[in-house]
Amino acid sequence: MRLRGKVSIITGGAQGIGLATARKFAAEGAIVAVADVKREQVEQAVRELRGGGATAEGFVVDVTKREQIDAMVRQLKARFGRIDVLVNNAGITLDARLQKMTDAQFDAVIAVNLKGTYNCAQAVVETMVEQGSGVILNASSVVGIYGNYGQSNYAASKFGVIGLAKTWARELGSKGIRCNAVCPGFIATAILKTIPDKVMAQLTERVPMKRLGRPEEVADVYAYLASDEASYINGAVIEVAGGLAV
Repeated sequence: MRLRGKVSIITGGAQGIGLATARKFAAEGAIVAVADVKREQVEQAVRELRGGGATAEGFVVDVTKREQIDAMVRQLKARFGRIDVLVNNAGITLDARLQKMTDAQFDAVIAVNLKGTYNCAQAVVETMVEQGSGVILNASSVVGIYGNYGQSNYAASKFGVIGLAKTWARELGSKGIRCNAVCPGFIATAILKTIPDKVMAQLTERVPMKRLGRPEEVADVYAYLASDEASYINGAVIEVAGGLAV
């Protein structure tokens, strides 16, 4: 078990890639904190993980609300004494072309995807510095590298979290903390339901592997990066996209 005993927070951990990551971390022996905005889904995820023998805690957390994040971190520290891994997975999309995008759409995506990532990292960083170790993993996207039609807000947020990971890698590497970004391509999750079937078929055809990715394939990368096997990987931006950009 590569993550045995590692206290790990996974935001957006009750669905999609986040839930797949929670399951993977639990299977690798981690103590898993599932943080998400929907209470019912959080409770269901925790029941599942505990039913499989894992140590799991659930928190109803909006990553735009710093007081909720701080309360979660305090509770985890009080019980387990440390925070080893943060997976900044929480994210939303509100797509529109530049000419049609509203300020509310832009601001909401930036608040969750970018500011939320900052909020969570800042909430755990002092603990990681004190213990002399830690891993912060930011969920970016291939859209955060190459851009995408109709996703000005999402692309900006996902470019931004790459910049955060690289900056934190420089700031925190000497303190024993590694920071990396993972860039999924088109992964079979609910977030793709906003894309019309015709467009989805065209996007899939662009992937050399001719299929969508599975959430578990992204979770595997997070688990590796969180483990000691990745002890010299810092400031990296790793695509999990089936060769989409080739």
